[in-house]
Amino acid sequence: MKFADLGLSLPLLAALDARDYDTPTPIQAQAIPPVLEGKDLLGIAQTGTGKTAAFVLPSIQRLVDSAPQRLVPGRARMLVLAPTRELASQIADSARAYAQGQHVRVGVVFGGIPVPRSIREVSRGLDILVATPGRLLDLVDQRALDLSGVEILVLDEADQMLDLGFIHDLKRVVKIVPEKRQTLFFSATMPRNIRQLADRFCTRPVEISVTPVSSTAEKVSQAVTFVNQKEKQALLTLFFQHEQIDLSLVFSRTKHGCDRIVRRLKGAGIEAVAIHGNKSQAQRTRALEAFRRGDIRILVATDIAARGIDIPGVSHVVNFDLPNVPEQYVHRIGRTARAGREGVAYSFCDQDERPYLKDIEKLIKQRIGVAPLPENFNASVQAIAAMPEIREDSRKDGRDDRRGPRPPRRRKKPAHAIKQTGHRGQGPKKGGKPGGQPKRRFNRRKPNAARG
Repeated sequence: MKFADLGLSLPLLAALDARDYDTPTPIQAQAIPPVLEGKDLLGIAQTGTGKTAAFVLPSIQRLVDSAPQRLVPGRARMLVLAPTRELASQIADSARAYAQGQHVRVGVVFGGIPVPRSIREVSRGLDILVATPGRLLDLVDQRALDLSGVEILVLDEADQMLDLGFIHDLKRVVKIVPEKRQTLFFSATMPRNIRQLADRFCTRPVEISVTPVSSTAEKVSQAVTFVNQKEKQALLTLFFQHEQIDLSLVFSRTKHGCDRIVRRLKGAGIEAVAIHGNKSQAQRTRALEAFRRGDIRILVATDIAARGIDIPGVSHVVNFDLPNVPEQYVHRIGRTARAGREGVAYSFCDQDERPYLKDIEKLIKQRIGVAPLPENFNASVQAIAAMPEIREDSRKDGRDDRRGPRPPRRRKKPAHAIKQTGHRGQGPKKGGKPGGQPKRRFNRRKPNAARG
C-alpha cells in the first residue's frame, strides 16, 4: 500500500515525497481513512510507530477542505495535547512540514517559555494548536484562548499524561471544548483508567491496535550486565571509550543522577549533555539541537525524554538505571532502531534492580542476554573514580549565554552595622532631635558689626 492509496490530497503527497515517505506504517494505513471520514479514533500503538503522521495528515486535509475565510483571533480549530515539551515541539514541526504551502497556521505553547509569548502565539488565531495541558489551561484562565471553536481534538500519549498527573487538567479540557467535534485518542497502553478516559472523550470510536507495548523493536540487540551501583559510572565510561557509537541516549532514574553522570563523563574526556525537568526550556532546546546535529553524541535523560525524542540516528540506548515500570523499558529502547535501522540496548543491573529486570522480561516475553564485565574492569574502577567532575558550561538560571554572567549579588549588612543617617524611622542622628528627626539647620547669623 502507498500513501496515494489512502485518499490524501496532492499537496500532502508532495510533502511526503519531499521527506522520502512512500509506504505508510501499519497505524497510518489503518488510521488515515477513518480520520478522513470524520470518525473518532482510539489508537493503541507504542512509540515510534508513526502516530504523528497518522493524525496530522488527514486532519490537515479536513481543515483545508473546510477552511473559513479568516481565522478568529484567540481561537484554534484543531487542538493537540501532548505530555512533554519536546513531544509538543516535534508534533508542531511535523505539522508545519506536512502543511507546507497550504496556508495552515500552526502554533505551539508549553511551560518554560514566557506567558506573553504564548499569548502572542494564540492571539492571531490558529488552524492547529499543539500544547501541554498546564500551559493550555493557563491561557484559558487568562482569557487569552477560547476553545469553543475546536473542531478536532487529539490526545497523544494519553497514558503518560495520566502518569504525569494531568488527569484533572484533561477533565477540565473535555468540559471546555465543544461536544460536537472529532476526537483522536492515542495511547501506548490501555489500562482501565485510560479506557474510562477514552470513553469520556470519544463517541463510538474506531479502535485500532498496532504493535502492543509488550513487544520491542525487532532490530534492537538487547543485553544486560550485572554490576554494583557504585561501579556503574566506571562501566559506562569504559563503554563509551571502547564502543563505536553514532548517537547514544543514557537513561537515569533521577535528575541529579543525570547531572552527575555528565560531570563524570566530562572528567574522563567524554562530551555529554543532560536533559531533564530541572533544565530551562532554552537549555533543553539547545541540548536536543546539538544532539540532533551530532555535535554532542551522548544525551543523558530522565524518562521525560522516553517518548519525546524522535531522532532516527540514535544507535545505542543505555539504561544506567533500570526503570521500575516495565513498560518504560520498552519506550526507552524504542528510541533506537527507528526508520528501519538497527540499534543496541544495553542495561546496567544492580542487585536491588533484579526484580525490575524480572518484570521487564515477563512483559516482553523473552530473556535478555547477559554481557560480562570487561576484562580490565576491576583495575579501571579506581582510576575512573579518581577522575575529576567537570560541571556543564550552561548556568542553572538558563539565561542566554550572550547576555553575559549575572552580576554578583551584594551581601546585606547586618542591622547593627548599618550607619544611622538620621532620616525618619532610622533613629536619631548625632546632635539631632529624638524620634528620628534630622537636626534643623539655620542660616548663620551675621556678625554684630553687620547688624548695625
